[in-house]
Amino acid sequence: MSKSVARVAQALQEAGLAAEIVEPGPSRTAEEAAAACGCALDQIVKSLIFQGASGRIYLFLTAGGNRLDMARAARAAGEALMRADAETVRRETGFAIGGVAPLGHRQKPEILADPRLLDFERVWAAAGTPRHVFAAEPRALLAACGARMADFTA
Repeated sequence: MSKSVARVAQALQEAGLAAEIVEPGPSRTAEEAAAACGCALDQIVKSLIFQGASGRIYLFLTAGGNRLDMARAARAAGEALMRADAETVRRETGFAIGGVAPLGHRQKPEILADPRLLDFERVWAAAGTPRHVFAAEPRALLAACGARMADFTA
């Protein structure tokens, strides 16, 4: 088990989430993950990392079919945002782009969540690599990672 997957497994256990990490197939994109997991596109939790003008890191968790609106995201964050580069993502979260989990980060970012995720009994999120995922009840997952609900999609 990779260090990233092990960190997510530990975070899930500490949060009391009974979620099994699986390797269903390529899951780098929301479309690939939905096909691999056999679920609807919006049941995939996309993890989008942005950096604020202050240097603060933000993780936006959105339904797989939704697109982030930069102006709305900046309003939700309370500052101007730019997409974090791959080096910043890895340094801050400990995960590579395509495998950023909602929890288990090296440095906990501020986490904002798309209300659309609450429309499902179960959602699937990255588990530390572009190949590993786990399923969870969305309210329990968002509570476990300390996400706040926000309107940031187009």
